[in-house]
Amino acid sequence: MDHSRPVSDLRALERRLDRLSALAETLHGEHGRVRERLSTVQDFLVLAPKARDTLEELSKALFGKILDEVEANLTHAIREILGQDRVVTTQREVKSNRLQIHFQIQNQGKEDEIEDIMTGQGGSVCNILSVGLRLIALSQLPEQNHRPFLVLDEQDCWLKPSLIPKFMKLINEIADKLSLQVLVISHHPLDLFAGAADRIFELRPDRELGAVVKRVK
Repeated sequence: MDHSRPVSDLRALERRLDRLSALAETLHGEHGRVRERLSTVQDFLVLAPKARDTLEELSKALFGKILDEVEANLTHAIREILGQDRVVTTQREVKSNRLQIHFQIQNQGKEDEIEDIMTGQGGSVCNILSVGLRLIALSQLPEQNHRPFLVLDEQDCWLKPSLIPKFMKLINEIADKLSLQVLVISHHPLDLFAGAADRIFELRPDRELGAVVKRVK
């Protein structure tokens, strides 16, 4: 009778038991770590809505004063150039953790009448707001990293010729105030810029050279 087989079977079972015990201990430890991470995530999910709301309030508070000043400056520009009693306002909301700003135009005293800034006054409103926002943005950049220089390429394209002198006068005043140099490119008659531009150049076609630049002021 062979008694060695039961002994070898017992040893094999003992080794298997040892392996299963070690695996069970590892899985138990991993289970504990997973539960700990799950608890942390659950705590975060509970706090997330409150944190989001707090961030929204902080963002609005941080940029609120800046946007109030932007609204006032753009409203002044609209009234100075168009001579109309209109108000520039902003709608502010936080989406995907970012503050989004939507500009709109309202007639004074008629808050329910909203005008599309892209098409208002035949595009004149868009011209004015576009230039105003560029000047404001450039003034906020660090001077050591950016040159105080702005190019406006046909930013007066939708303005009536009669509005160009006012438009250029306001740009010149703001540029001087902010110590900015502005290059304006336009197809309007040059005499419309004489009262506000420091220097005026005219680009003329030339048969030999293709084009020549002539200073007229």
